[in-house]
Amino acid sequence: MTQPHQHSPALPARSVPLPPNARFPIGPARYPRIHLERGTAIRMSDGTVLSADITRPADRDGHAITTPLPAVITLTPYNKTLMTRANPVINAVSIAAPLVYRLVPPSPHGRAGGREMLRALGGGALESVRASRTLISRGYVHIAVDVRGTGTSTGRLEIMSDREQGDHLEVLAWVREQPWCNGDLAMTGISYLALTALQTAGHRPEGLKAVFSLVGSEDPTRDLILTGGTQSMFTLAWFAGVNGLKWLPSIPGLLKTGAAARYLRDRAASPFTRLGDITGAILDDGHREHFYHDDARLRRPRLENFTAATWIHAGWHDVFSRSAPALYERLGLPPGAAQLVIEDGYHVNPGSGFGAEENPQRLDELQCAFFDRWVKGIDNGIDAYGPVTLRQIGGGWVSRDSFTPPAARTRTRYLSPEPSGAAPHAASDGSLTAHPDRHPRRIRLPRKRPGLTSQTTSWILCGLPTLLGRSWSIDDRAYETAALTFTSPPLDTDTLLTGPLNLHLRVAAGGTEAFWAATVCDVAPDGTSSVLARGALRSTRRAIDEKNSRYRDGALLVPDHPLTAESLLPVKPGVPHELDIDITATEAILRAGHRLRVTITRASWPRYFLTPSVNRNIKDQSLLLDPRHPSHLTFLAADLQEPARTERPA
Repeated sequence: MTQPHQHSPALPARSVPLPPNARFPIGPARYPRIHLERGTAIRMSDGTVLSADITRPADRDGHAITTPLPAVITLTPYNKTLMTRANPVINAVSIAAPLVYRLVPPSPHGRAGGREMLRALGGGALESVRASRTLISRGYVHIAVDVRGTGTSTGRLEIMSDREQGDHLEVLAWVREQPWCNGDLAMTGISYLALTALQTAGHRPEGLKAVFSLVGSEDPTRDLILTGGTQSMFTLAWFAGVNGLKWLPSIPGLLKTGAAARYLRDRAASPFTRLGDITGAILDDGHREHFYHDDARLRRPRLENFTAATWIHAGWHDVFSRSAPALYERLGLPPGAAQLVIEDGYHVNPGSGFGAEENPQRLDELQCAFFDRWVKGIDNGIDAYGPVTLRQIGGGWVSRDSFTPPAARTRTRYLSPEPSGAAPHAASDGSLTAHPDRHPRRIRLPRKRPGLTSQTTSWILCGLPTLLGRSWSIDDRAYETAALTFTSPPLDTDTLLTGPLNLHLRVAAGGTEAFWAATVCDVAPDGTSSVLARGALRSTRRAIDEKNSRYRDGALLVPDHPLTAESLLPVKPGVPHELDIDITATEAILRAGHRLRVTITRASWPRYFLTPSVNRNIKDQSLLLDPRHPSHLTFLAADLQEPARTERPA
């Protein structure tokens, strides 16, 4: 399926770097109306019929413009008909965007909370993931396609498979042959739609010049399906939702394509696709979906192959947060053609606050400017943006040339049983210290499991629970009542915490399995404990691939766990073992007087789901604080001698 190599687009010399809130011209709207053609049939090589909605610019009388134009393609499993039917509502929200910002001011604590969920309505994300009037009115055609087995398309659902990726390439080839397309293509989407775009770009299809990816994934298996060797309830709910939506076709679309009979036959043959796999993943710990396998490798986009300019947009608390730096760092594109933007947000609120004076431009306008540059060749200056633009947690927006700033150095803080005095609410109050303790100590993890109210729950539920209050967004103390906590002394100066983190533990288990969930938090002087990053690992999955792990200053920073059936390591009851939990990358400003905290629990539902057989094998779990084998957190940090500010002032 891979096309011959294409040269990356030429870049001008980079001049003065632009601030995060730079604005890029997109020109006036050229076309006053749109022309929507629903239910167009795209026939695949195996006879499967994919259903497409095609939105084209139109004149004042509603007649489609006949001049060939660039085409923007979105491939979705979420039923494109529901997306296009929602256009009137989305248009109204887009028009009311300034009112959203006036009615809903930013959260006073400056973190991603419930208000930021609502403010996302004004940031342009809704425009960016559908047939955007911003794009179409400026001379683009938009094609939304139901992937096979979903929406109004025929066939059997084959999520992220080689067959589905082949469909993507056939769709792009079909679009290029249409009289309304000039041969230049772009792809866009959010979540799974972003993943389809990234997977397609990895095959270097002819004509694809740009990708705009919102909260996509570098490796969906490691991000969500098998984090630390543990399933997620999100995956099960997601499969159920996609299977339900495939039973809501566009009847006129089926009649138009003549595919109604085949649609009914295909749906009847697979009414709930992969039900056996889902049931097996719930009940059977030996099921193949509990291990990294060949299909999991196939799901990874071939980022090293990219020739299309690519915009990566992510959130620190997104379900795919592990992917944020990896997506950018694996791209072999020059700065400008590769852009990374990470905000303090969740999966369903990209662009929160965008368009406001102090924040980046609206997402739909950034998307248009990016496509104008790389698809139409318009020199609008967006290649000088970033290429890495970050909203620091607890700070402001910064821009720089790399994900990790050169000034950051490796630091190690050791877990100590000595009380910090900062966590009287926790099951255990320990300390983070600059040196390991002199005397060994065993600390049992509480049998009590954390409650549902937590930022980790909000993380896996895409941020929606943040609307319920502080305990779901910025204050994790309710969660910590079932946790071991280790808290540093107050910081003497503002400190930049940046990049990935590794939590190394020496532990013992009473059974033949153990599970460890960890968070890293910023603790304010009033005791508020805000999650910055998180990770988890089953003890039997603790094997490390040294070749693919990353070290800094001689310290392990990013452990790579193979998670394959062949890499399992036994757990012997009562026998100590060591493990390294890879913690998602972050960037945060810890203010002077704040503290750094590590929490450890034996569960975190619904984010991590353990099968009944695993739970039966988990008995007592203990953390062994041994000066000869110290448990510690390794991370990158830099002291800020002056109050933190953006490196390129906004």
